[in-house]
Order: sequence, then C-alpha cells, then structure tokens
Amino acid sequence: MEFDKLWNYNKPDETEKKFREILPEIKASGDKSAYLQLLTQIARTLGLQRKFEDAHKLLDETETQLTDDDPVSQIRYQLERGRTFNSSGKTEKAEELFLKAYELGLNSGAENLTVDAAHMMAIVKSGEQSLEWNETAMKLAENSSDPAAKKWLGSLYNNTGWTYFDMKHYNKALELFEKCKKWHKERNTGQGLFIARWSVSKTLRMLGRVDEALDIQNELLKEIEESKAEQDGYVYEELGECYLLKGNDADARKNFGIAYDLLSKDIWVAENEKERLQRMKELGGR
Repeated sequence: MEFDKLWNYNKPDETEKKFREILPEIKASGDKSAYLQLLTQIARTLGLQRKFEDAHKLLDETETQLTDDDPVSQIRYQLERGRTFNSSGKTEKAEELFLKAYELGLNSGAENLTVDAAHMMAIVKSGEQSLEWNETAMKLAENSSDPAAKKWLGSLYNNTGWTYFDMKHYNKALELFEKCKKWHKERNTGQGLFIARWSVSKTLRMLGRVDEALDIQNELLKEIEESKAEQDGYVYEELGECYLLKGNDADARKNFGIAYDLLSKDIWVAENEKERLQRMKELGGR
C-alpha cells in the first residue's frame, strides 16, 4: 500500500499523525481493504508508543469489519494484534496470532506479510525454535519475487545474528552480522548499516577481538559527532565495555556514565534492562 511509505518506525507519533490525516480520504475512496489495513497500521503506531489499550480498541473496531474475501486485511490485523500483545508482555497470545497470520499468508500468497509473520514467530520463540523460524523467513524472502518481501532480509540477518549471539555462538553470530552489514552497505541504508556495524563490533568484543571492536565504535562515534546526529547511548556503552577490558578505567567510567545518562531516559530500556542500566550507573559513577 502507498501509505506504508509514510512509516517512520523511530517516530511512531509522527507516523500516527500522518496516517490519521489521510484516513478520511482512504475511507471516502471506497477501498475498504485499504481503509482496514490503515487502521491496523495506526494501531501499530499506538503500540510503539506503548498505548496498548488504545491500540487494542482500534483493533477491536477493525476486527468487526473483517471479511473472508479480504485475507490481506485479516493478516495485517492478526500481525498488529499480535505485536500489541507481544510488546505488552503477553507472548502466548501474540504467538497464536502470528501463527494464524503465517498460515493465512501461505494460503493467500501474500509473500511480504508471510515473511513478516515468520519473522515475528522467530521473535516470540527462543533458541533452536527461533532459529528455525528465522531460517524459514529468510528462505521465503530470498526465494520471493516480491521486492517488499526481499526487503526483510536485512532485518532477518540481524535477528538471526542476535539469536546466535544470545546462544553464545559468537562466530556464527558474526557471520550473520557481516552478511547483514554487506546487505545494508549495498543499499546504502544509513541507520541500518550503522546498527549492523555496531553489532559486528559487539560480537568482536565477545570474541576477544577488543581492539577491532574499539576501532569500529570510535568510527561510529566520530560519524555521529561529524553529522551532528543524536547521541547514541549504545555506542557509549560499548566504548565503556571495550575500555574496561583494556584496563582504561578513566575512559570506561566516562563512557558508561554518558551511556547511563542517555539510555536511562529510554522507556523500553528502563523497563526491560534494569540490571544492564544499573551496571552502567555503577561503572559510570552515577
């Protein structure tokens, strides 16, 4: 859908505003499927803002209008209901909806949304099951003729890399992150490439290749400073970890302190990474 191009996942409040501005026009056009799909995406913006009750209310409104002859709207509804549940900690309910979306996607030929559903199944699963779903999603995307489905590959390489990372299979994680970096570099994605390089660096640190990791993080910091972009707490955190391993306590303390100041303001980090934040606070002298 054309309105998908309006998405800015880093600024869901702005995206919500844009979607609501075009909602009357879409409704007046008589394209009911487009209208229902747009409602699901507005619900997604609300979920990303952690307005879960509002998101569910809008999805309730959408659900009453769904019909069997419009599988795409049904899939998008299931995906966004599932994402809302998952973001609010109700993983079992989310998994049930993602599986329904996946199965309906396979049956309807909606390749892009099928990949999305498989990638969400990988997120709610862990370990080997997560890897299996990521592999399924990657194969679907790689074999698809739909450009929108192929766009998922960057995210899938990243997610699979982190699954291996969490399993402490760091060499395999590095392989995926390097693949992810190459994918983003070929497409000059900007932020996606930045994140891929950060992921490579963190994995190198875990493999004991601290000097290489430190060089990458300093490159990223320099790029942020030169472009006058918003400061990134995760870069400072990794710099702190690298300096700590090198025995440079002063620089470690400085960077952990900045990381804490930035990441403690992040709602998701504050709610889900309390021990990690506490470590930054202590090592940063805050």
